[in-house]
Order: sequence, then C-alpha cells, then structure tokens
Amino acid sequence: MPRKLYSIQLSAAERQQLQMYVNRGTRSARSIKRAYILLLADAQCSDDEITTLVGVNRATIHRIRKSYCERGLPHALQEKHRSGAPSKIDARVEATLTMLACSNPPAGYGRWTLQLLADTLVELAVIPSISLESVRTALKKKRAETLVSQAMVHRENYGRFHLAYGGYSDAVRTTI
Repeated sequence: MPRKLYSIQLSAAERQQLQMYVNRGTRSARSIKRAYILLLADAQCSDDEITTLVGVNRATIHRIRKSYCERGLPHALQEKHRSGAPSKIDARVEATLTMLACSNPPAGYGRWTLQLLADTLVELAVIPSISLESVRTALKKKRAETLVSQAMVHRENYGRFHLAYGGYSDAVRTTI
C-alpha cells in the first residue's frame, strides 16, 4: 500500500478531544463525520475502510486529511462558510411583486397565480428571470410581516399587548 501524502498522527489530547466531540453529539452531523474520519485515519484505517464506515467519498477523506495537516484540528472540523448565490429579489422587485399581487388580475383571469406573477415581472422587465419558488417565498415573507403588524391591538398604558385572536403577549410598559 502506498504511503499517504497526508498521514494523520493525533496527539493524546487531540484524540481525547475528538472522542468527546463525537460522543456528545451536539455538533452538526458533518463535523461529527469529520471527527470520525480523523479518528479512523489515526487508527491507520485505509481510505476504503473509512469510506464504507463513515459513508463519505475518498475525496472528502483526502480534503480532511490535508486540512488537518496544513491548518490543524479546529480547521479540519469546521467547514468553510457557504455564501450561496446572492438573492435576485431586492426591495424594488419585492415592492413591484407586492403591488402586482394586491392589484386586480389581468383580464381573463380570476386571480393571480405564481406563474402569472412571475411572467408579469419578466414582461415588465423588473427582473430578467425568476422562479416560482422565489415568488412564493417573497410573497410569504411579505404576508408574514403584514400579519404580524395587523395581529397586535395596542392598548393604552397596559402591561400587555392583546392580540387580535384573543390571546395576549407580555410587553414592556411604555411611559406616555
């Protein structure tokens, strides 16, 4: 068997730290898998054995070995920040979408559908393209904001907010 490019040699303190990390189970599943990989690699298990035991790809094992050897244990356990794609829907698109959804639907339609809203936004050149899920999420967000502001009935100088559906919520007393 060829010698590993990044061989793992954990100190006793690191091994104990990883054992506690795995046994507590309060971390994310990904970071616990990384800890298992390091422990198995330290026990001189082959990559094929680690692959079957942990259920990860060989490339993942190589990445974790490399990360441990180059940057240490804390970096090997944490994954890089995933920024994701920036949101296409800014305040202008959201305002236009809300305005459309609150207006009357076009002639021949009884109500606005997600597809109709998405097509109208593209036709008006508000946004080059938009998915139905993005339209749904934006409308749901706006609806939640609206419901929160409408659900509270403020009473003068009381210690609680009485909600529209009959319940109440503790609040801080304001001075008038």
